[in-house]
This record gives sequence, structure tokens and C-alpha cells, in this order.
Amino acid sequence: MDSKASARGMADDNTFGFRAVPTGDKQKLVDAVFDKVATRYDLMNDLMSAGMHRVWKDAMVNWLAPPRASSLPYAVLDVAGGTGDIAFRIAGRSASAVVTVADINKEMLAVGEKRAAERGLGGRVSFVEANAEALPFDGGRFDAVTIAFGIRNVPRIEVALAEMYRVLKPGGRLLCLEFSAVDVAVLDRIYEAYSFNVIPKVGALVVGEEEPYRYLVESIRKFPNQARFAAMIERAGFSRVAVRNLSGGIVALHSGWKI
Repeated sequence: MDSKASARGMADDNTFGFRAVPTGDKQKLVDAVFDKVATRYDLMNDLMSAGMHRVWKDAMVNWLAPPRASSLPYAVLDVAGGTGDIAFRIAGRSASAVVTVADINKEMLAVGEKRAAERGLGGRVSFVEANAEALPFDGGRFDAVTIAFGIRNVPRIEVALAEMYRVLKPGGRLLCLEFSAVDVAVLDRIYEAYSFNVIPKVGALVVGEEEPYRYLVESIRKFPNQARFAAMIERAGFSRVAVRNLSGGIVALHSGWKI
């Protein structure tokens, strides 16, 4: 869900849903999906999660626990956050937070900028067109980096994680919210049936096409489970990596620190 960070191509293979495609082509395919749904992104998220994405995003910001007030700005980079969902939550929670939203998709950024202006947050939430694999920021700039429902759409996840580590200050924190592996026996079957049989058809009614929703469902199944993704975060240099399952593992929150 929240938007598609990322990428320059390589010659190796990646996946677009269950289809194997060259890494260099994946970004074009991901962009095409989110160009189609940008103006209905909130509705898409509600359909994908039965409205639970709002609860999960609140849980993410609660665990981040940005300072409610501080004499110094609390600088946050929200990667793949084009429509501003996470940024607005952080800004609402912390009077000292200054949030930069980075996203590769212009359509998503345009939606986010409009929403920020409507909320009077133009001075505290800014939007930058950026590639998650090559973030255009100096090293050690941010107190926190967040990414919600975007990391699975990055062609080279390990490169993006290394970039997030680079731009964090020493003592800074990464929080990643992503769909993951359900760990409840009955729930996993129900969720599987809902995802593949219901979501694409409802998506077709909303945007006129099943394909964007089918891709989103398939991309979830290809993403590393909780333990494998935690190991990737550790390999990127992060310490004290921790995982919290939400809704039986339908989504997981991963936390890591730059120490």
C-alpha cells in the first residue's frame, strides 16, 4: 500500500507479483499501478485491508513515539509515503516534527501535497520526488526513517535499506510497516481467500481494472517473512532489530536502530 519507492535497473530478475521480470522493468510496472490508483489511494487501502490500515499506521507512529514537544526539530524521512498518511500522523503527534516525504511517483506526491495544504501542514511536511535506492539527502540527516507498505515494491530492497541507514543520524531509528506472513492457522486461509478472490474484483469496481489489485496481492506473497526481513535489516547495519506482528501477522512492524 503506501507507495512505491524506487529503482534503477539491473540485469538480474525480480518479480512483479508472481511473474518474473527484469529488475529494470519492475519500476515501470509499479509506477503504472500507482499512477492508476493515486487519486483513490485511500479507498484502495481501505479495500485492501478492510479499513485496518488506519489502525496499523497508528500503531506504527505510536511505536515511533516522536517527541511531543522539543526545542530541536525532530527530522523524519517517510519513504514511499506520497499521499502523506504517515507524515500527517507524525506531524499531528509531535509539534517538533518536520517530515520529508520521499516518493518516486509524481501522481502520489501531487495527492500528498494537496492534502498537506488542506491541513495547513505545508511548513512542516514537504514532498520530494526521490528514488529509495538513491536518496538525495546527506548522510546523518534524519532522526527517524519510516516506510509503510512500500518496501516490497522496491526492486533492490537491500540497497534501499542501506540508503535508509546512511541518511539516519547515529542513534536514529528505522520503522517499517509491511504486509507479512500470517501465523494463525485458520486466519491464513481466510486471508488468502479474501486476498485473491475478493480484492481484485472489488478493485475492478472501483478503478475499472483488476490488475493493480492483483499485483498488490501477489507482491505481498513474494515478500520475505518476518524473520527473513529482520535479517535483511540487520545486514544493512541496523542494531536492536525487533518485530511486532499485528492482526495475527497480516502485517508486521520492524524496528532497527543506527548505533
